[in-house]
Amino acid sequence: MGKICDIVQQAMRTGYLTISAEEQLRQLLRGKYDSKDLNAFTQLQLAAASGKVRQESREHLCEMSST
Repeated sequence: MGKICDIVQQAMRTGYLTISAEEQLRQLLRGKYDSKDLNAFTQLQLAAASGKVRQESREHLCEMSST
């Protein structure tokens, strides 16, 4: 299993994607990855869009815009 899959699994398990994990994903997506990693990343995007996975970076943006 690829590193992208590992990060996605942790985010899905915890329901939370940290800023650090997001940065790792950005770095990994710049390189080579297989179809399993791409599918996992797509599932993470869908989970984040539906609210099943919260993103630390978006929470910080909301905090900044409300102050």
